[in-house]
Amino acid sequence: MAKKVTMQQIADQLGVSKFVVSKALSGKGGVSESTRERVIQAASQLGYFTQPHGYGKNRKQPSDPAVPSTRQSVLVLMPNVRFQTPESLYWGKILNGVTETLEENGLGVVIISEQRVDAVTGILNPDGFLGLIGIGQISTPLLLEVHRIGLPMVLVDHEDPLVPSDTVFADNMDASIRLTNHLIGCGHRKLHFLGSTGFSRSFRDRWSGFRAAMEDHGLPVQDRLDPMNTLPTTEKAEFEPELRQWLLKHRKGRTFPTAFVCANDDMALVAARTLTDLGLRVPEDVSLVGFDHIDESGSSSPKLTTVHVPKEAMGRRAALRLLERVRDPKAPLEKILILSELVLRESVSELRESAAELRTESVQKEIRQRNEENGGDAVLSD
Repeated sequence: MAKKVTMQQIADQLGVSKFVVSKALSGKGGVSESTRERVIQAASQLGYFTQPHGYGKNRKQPSDPAVPSTRQSVLVLMPNVRFQTPESLYWGKILNGVTETLEENGLGVVIISEQRVDAVTGILNPDGFLGLIGIGQISTPLLLEVHRIGLPMVLVDHEDPLVPSDTVFADNMDASIRLTNHLIGCGHRKLHFLGSTGFSRSFRDRWSGFRAAMEDHGLPVQDRLDPMNTLPTTEKAEFEPELRQWLLKHRKGRTFPTAFVCANDDMALVAARTLTDLGLRVPEDVSLVGFDHIDESGSSSPKLTTVHVPKEAMGRRAALRLLERVRDPKAPLEKILILSELVLRESVSELRESAAELRTESVQKEIRQRNEENGGDAVLSD
């Protein structure tokens, strides 16, 4: 049996007191941010967070699998960062799915839009809530505090490497592969991704899908540190000046994309307006696709090709998963992927010459492969 990792071991490794480690792991004040980060890193390396009978096991589980009468509410945490608000066309619909499902099951909902640990700790009463559902990006110290008191939780569109929990995502990578393949099938070979890979887990997965599709077809992929991969992504289009500058710089170059794959619809709509301002037509000059299928994507001109992310369904599944977790606390943790669908519209045009060239290269590639296998010349019949 593996030896239990204790706070004293963490303290000894760092040369600090056990009291400092306890304060750092609890998310409370009294220690500097740098010390807290050192403690969390050391605890992670020693396996403190993943041990089966330590951290996060303080809470006594009810013997009755039914919802206890003293815990009739669920805490929904949606910190007001990166426009994660109920008014958001993306996050708001996830929240609707969560609250409607909980209310259908006779549960109350307490929504908190706060990120600071000390502001939330006061209400994190394990006897006052059935569990927690986190929507969007939530800080590690706050999640560690929830985990420390043993409150069951499910995270939507976010996961933390230090905090084991059930999670719910859209199939971002697979959907991005299908979306990129659609553009390639339409003959596009010079594609560019728009969206900061550091903005969220979803954006990173969408970039990974784009890259995988491009590499699978032997097409050149922009560097991960390309300026368009580090845009200051917000729903207020703060990235528009940088995008405009990039477009002006590359407009006359031979490497100018024939299509842009945008990390979400908001970016795609801003990109469409910027391209139009520069005298470029969508889709006649440049094709454009988005992601998320927000309402505006269907009312834009031209209507935007995008990926329908079932946002309400993600929220509903998170709520149901929390109820399952409460009934069976020892069940294996799950990462749930909700299938997304392509929505093909007017913002993509076919490049016939490029498509023909792509088919020619595919034939040539097959000839080369047969030559290598047979050691001689190969001829393909029609």
